[in-house]
Amino acid sequence: MTLTRRATLAGLASLTLLSAPSLLLARSKFKDRDPINFGRSGPSTFPVHGIDAARFQGQMNWKQIHRQGIKFAWLKATEGGDLLDPEFKQNWRAAKRARLPVGAYHFYYFCTDPDTQAKNFIKNVPRLRGGMPPVLDLEWNPFSPTCTLRPPAAEVRRVANRFIKIVERHYQTSVVVYTTPDFWERNGVARLKRDFWLRSTAQHVAKRYRVKSWLFWQYTATGVLDGIEKEVDLNCFNGSEAQWKQWRKTRAVH
Repeated sequence: MTLTRRATLAGLASLTLLSAPSLLLARSKFKDRDPINFGRSGPSTFPVHGIDAARFQGQMNWKQIHRQGIKFAWLKATEGGDLLDPEFKQNWRAAKRARLPVGAYHFYYFCTDPDTQAKNFIKNVPRLRGGMPPVLDLEWNPFSPTCTLRPPAAEVRRVANRFIKIVERHYQTSVVVYTTPDFWERNGVARLKRDFWLRSTAQHVAKRYRVKSWLFWQYTATGVLDGIEKEVDLNCFNGSEAQWKQWRKTRAVH
């Protein structure tokens, strides 16, 4: 969920091309400024798509976003022990008014203890009954001017589990874990045993991670939607519409 993520997207020969280099996705109006062909089982074969967003997306018209077929959104809320995304509250309220299922994510900062970070998230993210579950974003941040710490894998999992325990107790639902290929491999993230949201923008997620149990796939960082000022991350859910409704029912915030 950083600015360095590059786009990837399934290309199907039967689809109509828009003005280059955009590509129309099957069953949607989504476009990508830098599309990738993931093959037959690319993002266009999944019926449920959503976005994640932060202040970097600029102005957002949530009613317009929802009308295009977006089924969910995760917003950056917090980072570390004291940072709040300046656009979070406005986007949260607007997404709710548009009746779009919305949730929030926390970007973990390895120079602050998990209890302090969990408190920061809980303080700023309302417990929205029926909302999307909270997300813990685990990735290295090579651009941080204040924290370059990269703890051993066991310590990464320890602090992540502590954060997860506190947040799950408050929101009464399981936390979704977002991560990147390098972080996944180096830190044994699979051992956290949660629903996983995986970034893979140059290769099919199942091939890149060598797993079939992924639940969400972030497949591009250069998606284009009416109502969003700048490029946006696009994601798909690994399942049918019926499976999506069931997952929402069982994982909603209580």
